[in-house]
Amino acid sequence: MKYAVVTFGCRVNQADSFGLERQLRAAGGAMVTPESADVVIVNSCSVTANADQGTRQTIRRVARMNPTAQIVVTGCYASRAAEEVAALPGVVVVVPNDDKEKLVQRLMGSVEPTTAVRFAGGDGACGEMIVPGEGNRTAYTLRVQTGCDESCAYCIIPSTRGRGRSVPLVKVIEEVGLAVDAGYRELQLTGVHLGSYGRDLTPVSSLPKLLRALDQHPSDVLVRMSSLEPMDCTPEVVELITTSRRFAPHFHLPLQHASDVMLQRMRRPYTRQSYERVVASIRDRLPHAAIGSDLVVGFPGESNADASTMLKFLGQSPLTHLHVFPYSDRPGTEASMMPDKIGGKVIRDRARVVRDLGARLSSRFFASQVGSIRPGLTLKSSENIVLTDNYLRVHLPGSTADNRRVNVRILTAGKTLIGELVA
Repeated sequence: MKYAVVTFGCRVNQADSFGLERQLRAAGGAMVTPESADVVIVNSCSVTANADQGTRQTIRRVARMNPTAQIVVTGCYASRAAEEVAALPGVVVVVPNDDKEKLVQRLMGSVEPTTAVRFAGGDGACGEMIVPGEGNRTAYTLRVQTGCDESCAYCIIPSTRGRGRSVPLVKVIEEVGLAVDAGYRELQLTGVHLGSYGRDLTPVSSLPKLLRALDQHPSDVLVRMSSLEPMDCTPEVVELITTSRRFAPHFHLPLQHASDVMLQRMRRPYTRQSYERVVASIRDRLPHAAIGSDLVVGFPGESNADASTMLKFLGQSPLTHLHVFPYSDRPGTEASMMPDKIGGKVIRDRARVVRDLGARLSSRFFASQVGSIRPGLTLKSSENIVLTDNYLRVHLPGSTADNRRVNVRILTAGKTLIGELVA
């Protein structure tokens, strides 16, 4: 059976797809391109209208280029609008997030019983094994949590992912051991609401307990944190990450807006000032750290003054890269029913200005790193790239093997960073 997995959205979706690929390979499948696959799994996102549109376009393109493919759709868009997704060409199965972990087993009984989709192990049991570089990945995505109990006004994810659910610590450490034994040298720690880790477990655990357990793991694997909400980046968490060699000097702290008025309308449980304190504490401890953020532009009621406040804050901030999301209504959210919607052109114009500013922040950070020597990991790529601990993609002039720990001196910082290996 030839399969392909197409993934949209966050690292949690990437981790979910990673698990699906493992099961499919264990069941005897062979990964190919969507154009030549018997079964194409589309793991969808629904965080914005553009994410929904991207899923639809991909499904239509696969159905057009590979009309015999049996398309299976899962993820947040599939959970939010199952009937809408099922009506798309080529779609034979829609699997909500709650059933995603059983997708492979369900696929054996749900897709038309052609030879193409008869899996090895007809009893439905698929053994999983972690192997080095599977799915052409160098870093291992470690999902420790899914779901969210927060109530941000714009976000559809709590209704598509459900309540927060954590992986027990013993299972997390077991998976870390398997990944390390398989040859992975970097882990990307992820969750929908990573900071809530352990609150639902019995006995109750916490993110600091998880970080301490990872810090004590008997290996030299590097752990890179994914998105962490500002209110969860406590002094204890900052202390753990910034004083241990286990963790990469890389933070992603979604601000969403720099106007306290907008933060209140968004139902975000912090202020700009508290966010500034968190970022300042990190920068004071780790001057070379990468600190990224997410921002929503054009939220209902956003005034010219609010937009200006955003730009002023960002221009003076030590942030190093930005992800900018033009606001779009998500059906069923509080924000979708708010008055004072912002026009599409205004949103696009404001988003362009913020993205331009984000590019300048990144360029400033790149320039500050010229001449420094950073540890990094060579990526699986034909372009000879090292990903440094502080999240810089540095191009090398010569070839090198992938998945190697190296030190790289950063030589220049133009459109791309150029470096050289050092002993």
